[in-house]
Amino acid sequence: MSSYFNVRSVVALALSSALLSFPSYAQYTGPSEIGQTTVADILKKPVDDQDVRVQGHLLRQSAHDKFVFSDGTGEIVAEIKAKHFAGQTLDEKTKVELIGEVDTSSKRPPEIEVDFVKVVN
Repeated sequence: MSSYFNVRSVVALALSSALLSFPSYAQYTGPSEIGQTTVADILKKPVDDQDVRVQGHLLRQSAHDKFVFSDGTGEIVAEIKAKHFAGQTLDEKTKVELIGEVDTSSKRPPEIEVDFVKVVN
């Protein structure tokens, strides 16, 4: 009888540990102090670490975590880690909102380092 309870305890512990280890993808959707901007504005006057919010389309993947993004005013590379997609499936026709920071370097054009990806209806 005691081994029966030990097995049940082990199974219960394993299940609760597995359930608690799933990541949570809660996302804030309320107002933001980060005003919407355009790719043209970013490219015209890039400011390193400037917070930006842009809406448009990811046109193509150019490297492992780099995508070409366009909002209709220009194109810019967006660096997006897989975790920021939060399980969303996107293609070049999906309108998205990207929130992140401008990343500048003297060796390449400015990029957006993305912290948040949201599908826009």
